[in-house]
Amino acid sequence: MSDLTEVELRTLQALAQKNAGQDVGFVNIAAARTLVDLGMASRSHEGWDITPRGSSELARRGGPPN
Repeated sequence: MSDLTEVELRTLQALAQKNAGQDVGFVNIAAARTLVDLGMASRSHEGWDITPRGSSELARRGGPPN
């Protein structure tokens, strides 16, 4: 689907963990903005959120780390 940098992939994984209710630290803002441009994340009042497209990308890659 898309070639992501290591930082973008880690950011996407962190957003998936956040979506699952886990506590995550700060995310790389530049990477999060790139993910928004790619349709894999969105910005909300609560911060950055993974989108269905971002979840699909992680599933394609084997899912988020445990």
